Amino acid sequence: MDSDDDFMSDASSQDFLDTQGSDDESLEDFGEELDGGFSQDKDIIAHSKKPYEVDFKVLGPDDIVREQNQQVVEVSAILGLPPESAAILLRFGRWNREKLIESYMDHSERILEEAGLGTTVEFTPHTQVISGFMCDICCEDGDDIETYAMRCGHRFCVECYRHYLSQKIKEEGEAARIECPAEGCHRIVDSKSLGLLVTDDLKDRYQTLLTRTYVDDKENLKWCPAPNCEYAIDCHVKQRDLQRIVPTVECLCKHHFCFGCTLNDHQPAPCTLVNMWLKKCEDDSETANWISANTKECPRCHSTIEKNGGCNHMTCRKCKHEFCWMCMGLWSEHGTSWYNCNRYEEKSGSEARTAQARSRASLERYLHYYNRYANHEQSAKLDKDLYLKTEKKMTSLQSQSGLSWIEVQFLDTASQALQQCRQTLKWTYAFAYYLARNNLTEIFEDNQKDLELAVESLSEMFEKPVPELAKLKVDILDKTAYCNKRRVILLSDTAENLKNGEWKFNVEW
Repeated sequence: MDSDDDFMSDASSQDFLDTQGSDDESLEDFGEELDGGFSQDKDIIAHSKKPYEVDFKVLGPDDIVREQNQQVVEVSAILGLPPESAAILLRFGRWNREKLIESYMDHSERILEEAGLGTTVEFTPHTQVISGFMCDICCEDGDDIETYAMRCGHRFCVECYRHYLSQKIKEEGEAARIECPAEGCHRIVDSKSLGLLVTDDLKDRYQTLLTRTYVDDKENLKWCPAPNCEYAIDCHVKQRDLQRIVPTVECLCKHHFCFGCTLNDHQPAPCTLVNMWLKKCEDDSETANWISANTKECPRCHSTIEKNGGCNHMTCRKCKHEFCWMCMGLWSEHGTSWYNCNRYEEKSGSEARTAQARSRASLERYLHYYNRYANHEQSAKLDKDLYLKTEKKMTSLQSQSGLSWIEVQFLDTASQALQQCRQTLKWTYAFAYYLARNNLTEIFEDNQKDLELAVESLSEMFEKPVPELAKLKVDILDKTAYCNKRRVILLSDTAENLKNGEWKFNVEW
C-alpha cells in the first residue's frame, strides 16, 4: 500500500507563538494571500488578541545560580543574618521571600527553629582536635581525633561526618535539608560547614542539587522536559488559569511544551482535558487496539495494506484503488465541498433508544475521535522519520536540479510545518471529543477540516519523487505557508472562545 506523506513546518509552536505576539506584530500580510472566502479568517489573524501567548524567559544554570544568590544577599541584608542562614530560611520558605520576611518579623525565634537554624545563628565552622574523644557513630576513640560539631553542639569525628554527608548527597540526592547526624536533631547543615568537610566533586554535586531544588520549589519555574536539557523556564501562569489557556513555551533547545503540565505542546486542548483524554485512551486501550493497528483492507479488493507514510492518500498496489486511510472513502471526493472526514455525525434519538444502542453509539463516537487522533499521531511519527531523511533528499535535489543549498531549504521548512500541524490536528480531536455541540462547534470543525485538507495536500506533494520536487517548489512553498496560516486561524479562534468561556463541554472539569 502506498502512502503519500507530508511533513510539518518549522512554523513550529514558536511560529504560532510569534504570530500571537504583541499587537504590532500583525499578520495582515497573510490576509492578502487568502482567497475571498476567508475574509473572516483575515480578521481573526489581523486582530486577534492571541490569547494562547504567555510571557516567559529561559534560564540557564548560571542564571539560576545568579538568581538564587541575589535573593540570598537581599534577604541576608534585610534580616541581618549570615548569607548561609538566609539561604536555609529561603529554602524553608520555598523561596517565597515576601511571606518569609513577614513571618520572620512577627515570629523570628519560631521561624528560625522550624527552619532548622535555632536561635544561635552566628557560627564559624571549624574542626577541632580532641584527645580521648569517642565518636558516637563509629565508637572509635583515641588520641588527637579530628572532630566537628555544628552550632547544635553534637560532635562527631570528621571521617564519620564526611561519610554521612557523602551518603546524603551522592546516594540520597539530598542537599537543601541535610540534618545533623545526631538522632532527633533537626539542625540543618549549612553551606559553610559542608564546604569545610567534603571534597570538591561533592561540592559541585551539592550545588547542582541546590539548583534543582530551587527550580522545583518555585511555582513560576519548571525544568525543560527534553532529555539532557539543563534549561529552566520562568513563566508566571497560575494554576487557576489553565482552564482557559494553554501556556505553550519554547526552550532554547527548541523543545516546545506546555508549562502547565510539561507535556509536549497540546494546543488547543487545556491540560485537564488532555489528562482526561490520555486516561481514557489508556483505560480503553484494549478496545481501541484494533483501530491503531498499522494495517487495513483495501475497500475494493480487500487486500491487506500497510500505511508507510504520513499522508492519508492511499493507493492499493493490487487494484490501484485510491481511498482515504481515515474514513476509507474515495479519495477523489476528498477535495469536494462534502468532505466530512473530521466530523462525527450524531445518531438520532430513534437510533439510540436502548441502553445497548446508546452504549454502542458512545463507543462509535469515541472510536471516531480516537481513530483520527491516533492516525495523526502515527502520521506525525512517519513524517518525523521522513524529516530525518530530508537532508539526504535536499542533497539529492540540489545535485539533480542545479538549485543551491539555500534554494532547497523549502523541503526542510515543509517537513517541519507538517510535523507541527499534525501535532495540532491530533489534539483537536481530543478537544472535539469533549465539546458539546453548538454553532461554535461547526466553525471549529470547518477550521479543522481546512487545516486537515491543506496538510494532506502538502504531505502528498512532499512525498513526490525527487525529480518532481524542483517543479513543485513554488506549490510546496505556497502550501506550507497556507498550512501555517490555517493552523494560526484554528488555534486563535479556539483560544479566544476558551478564554472567554464560550465553549461548552460534555464533562465536568
